[in-house]
Amino acid sequence: MCRSIKTLRPPYTEDVTEEDVRAAALQYVRKISGFRAPAAHNAEAFDRAVAEITRASEELLASLQVRGAH
Repeated sequence: MCRSIKTLRPPYTEDVTEEDVRAAALQYVRKISGFRAPAAHNAEAFDRAVAEITRASEELLASLQVRGAH
């Protein structure tokens, strides 16, 4: 779906920053909303979605257990 979003877990990416996760969330919201940048009346919903997806993604990455990594 979002081909420009890269995998953000080891071994694909070792040093993931909050900005990396936010950039992936932004790409996702842009893709599903169909807006590169929202109109003023949609900005709050757009920004909230990016923030929530960033938070959920960070939680996911923190809880994943990669085989072979201890």
